[in-house]
Amino acid sequence: MFQLKSLPRSAFDPVLVQDPVYLRAPDTGDYRAWADLREESRRHLIAWEEDWAPDALGAASYKRRLKLFEREARQGRGMSLFVFHRDRQLLVGGLTLTNVRYGAARAATLGYWIGAPYTRRGYGAAAITALAAHAVDTIGLNRIEAACQPDNVASEALLLRCGFAREGRARDYLRINGEWRDHDLYALTAADLRNRNTT
Repeated sequence: MFQLKSLPRSAFDPVLVQDPVYLRAPDTGDYRAWADLREESRRHLIAWEEDWAPDALGAASYKRRLKLFEREARQGRGMSLFVFHRDRQLLVGGLTLTNVRYGAARAATLGYWIGAPYTRRGYGAAAITALAAHAVDTIGLNRIEAACQPDNVASEALLLRCGFAREGRARDYLRINGEWRDHDLYALTAADLRNRNTT
């Protein structure tokens, strides 16, 4: 789909602040903190994420990720942001906005993870709130979509807390730990966001 308007590069490389976190694009200097947090959170994350490659936490794999993220941002097709505790400057998780569509759709897909030591502290909600506002106000999206497995109660609660509405179930949606898993589909629209901000 064609892009309706030309967006500045900064639209896909923002620094966003929503107390108690801030978000920015990952860089090479974040590798050790990222690898350590992902390893510490492995058991927590692998239940919900696509299969991890054997070298998933290696430096070469991380560099490939950064190149992919940079290319997606350059093309206005997506962004990846790390989530940091604002005061302590600690990496606590990450968000992605992928599959950005323009034209009549003006939609994208949200992905998110929070490290095991930092769950249920409001960091995920703050990060999603900041990114959703940026996606609507700066990029001009009308719809942000997300999915989670039906038994991921924490993820469902997070999306509902951030104003997403459940829209249905997709069968065999993603391959997780070698099995195709159903996912519940959620969405937040620009109108939803405006209504939340006025109430």
